[in-house]
Amino acid sequence: MIQPAPGILLIADPFLKDPNFMRTVVFLCEHQPEGSMGFVLNRQFEQTMDQLINDYEGYPVPVYYGGPVQMDTIHFLHQYPDLVPGGLEVMKGIYWGGDFEVLTSLVKNNEIDLAKIRFFIGYSGWGDGQLTEELDEKTWLTVEATRKIIFHEDPEEVWKESLKQLGGDYEMMINFPIDPRLN
Repeated sequence: MIQPAPGILLIADPFLKDPNFMRTVVFLCEHQPEGSMGFVLNRQFEQTMDQLINDYEGYPVPVYYGGPVQMDTIHFLHQYPDLVPGGLEVMKGIYWGGDFEVLTSLVKNNEIDLAKIRFFIGYSGWGDGQLTEELDEKTWLTVEATRKIIFHEDPEEVWKESLKQLGGDYEMMINFPIDPRLN
């Protein structure tokens, strides 16, 4: 198992029952001894950017549920370091955050490909030692993130595609029922 670090995917165990993380994939952006944070990649939020932020009126850009922490904040991942200043490189070619006003202008002027940006409401966070404990309990599987998974066009396929990256027995998990007692 790969150790948690920025650029790692946390793939929820097929039997995880926590409604915030059932069958999710979290892209880890920060991992420090005092805590970790990332964004759920495969759960689209019911509202779009134009419904959440006035500056996006007429631009119904999808928003994803990043996690249960600070649901009053918007975050973004992108592939535009030269156009959106101030982003933090999480892994090669993938940036977290940056100048939101510049990004908004780029979106409104159709100067960027929306498939190369992902907006999130809230984030997923773990306190000191919490993620390590969850990994020890086998709550999460880990694998290196890929651009294809992070910006996948079909959120319904992200969990399955992430498990496929692990190969072998993990691929069988794709077909596991959420509750084996119902099988």
